[in-house]
Amino acid sequence: MDASTTAPPAIDMEKLQAFSMRTITDIAAGYVGVMVSLGTKLGLYKALAGAGPLSAKEVAGRAGCAERYVREWLNAQAAAGYLGYHPVSDTYELSPEQAMVLADEDSPAYIPHAWNVPASMWFDEPKALEAFRTGRGVAWGEHHERMACGIAAFYRNGYKASLVPQWLPALQGVVGQLEAGIDVADIGCGHGHSTLLMAQAFPHSRFHGFDTHAASIVEARRLADEAGVSHQVRFDLARATDYPDKRYGLICFFDVLHDLGDPVAAARHAASVLAPGGTVMLVEPFANDRVEDNAGTVGQLYYTGSTLICCAHAISEGGKMVLGAQAGPARLADVFRKAGFSHFRQAAATPFNLIFEARR
Repeated sequence: MDASTTAPPAIDMEKLQAFSMRTITDIAAGYVGVMVSLGTKLGLYKALAGAGPLSAKEVAGRAGCAERYVREWLNAQAAAGYLGYHPVSDTYELSPEQAMVLADEDSPAYIPHAWNVPASMWFDEPKALEAFRTGRGVAWGEHHERMACGIAAFYRNGYKASLVPQWLPALQGVVGQLEAGIDVADIGCGHGHSTLLMAQAFPHSRFHGFDTHAASIVEARRLADEAGVSHQVRFDLARATDYPDKRYGLICFFDVLHDLGDPVAAARHAASVLAPGGTVMLVEPFANDRVEDNAGTVGQLYYTGSTLICCAHAISEGGKMVLGAQAGPARLADVFRKAGFSHFRQAAATPFNLIFEARR
């Protein structure tokens, strides 16, 4: 049969309807993100948190906003399941669990700042289109400012919940070294949240944060002053392959190795500046080794971020090995093997991160 006369494939209407509804669900999630951002910046969640059932007028009064807008916002949030609605009393309520996610800025589950990331992706769409068509990279500093702020704030609480109490103790002998006093390098430190958490927990150690993004270094220095640890912490501009040798007892890569244009060179430099008996802690996004095993919500988030942020930055640095955010344990182990490390093991895992320990 001539190919031009081949009948088109039959459409399964149930599958069509199901997939169409899936796309509508994703669009609705985008709408919800705008509502979350507004609710955070206007103080609407804080007005609701711990207050019990409130009318729209009461919420508006507490937040200093116009009642009609607030009522529609509340209805949108109730429809999305982001708060509860009591029809008899016509009141709205934020449960303790919802408050942890939406109102408590110190909660490890706090999420609103993460919505800055897709906002930045939309702002940066012209750059992404050009990158796809030309193959050029997009460096971290070329993104809209909401990208750096969103990612730093999003990771801060997760690190606060896990880094000192869980991840560092999972590394052999590292906590004892930190308590005695060693030099620590935080590579790709961003706003320095991870660096400051370690500095506050281990006052006898000295911490050095390095990043290529000047605005992030400025913010990290400000936060160090605010936290009262400037005497113990230093932040400087440097690449992952040329920061100074301090004979570090611990070198940390927090969700950054996969962003680098030459991760093997970065691991090799780390090996060259480690003190005898020193450790590299590698924290990477959770991933399995095979694409088919990364299907699901977490994989969807990470592959999307990888496309527009991680791979784009690695390519901007020359892209000798563009790992992407879903590299998986086998590829990461291979990076450190090629860099001359003889010891590499997975020390811990969460639904969002893998934590590895490497030694020469």
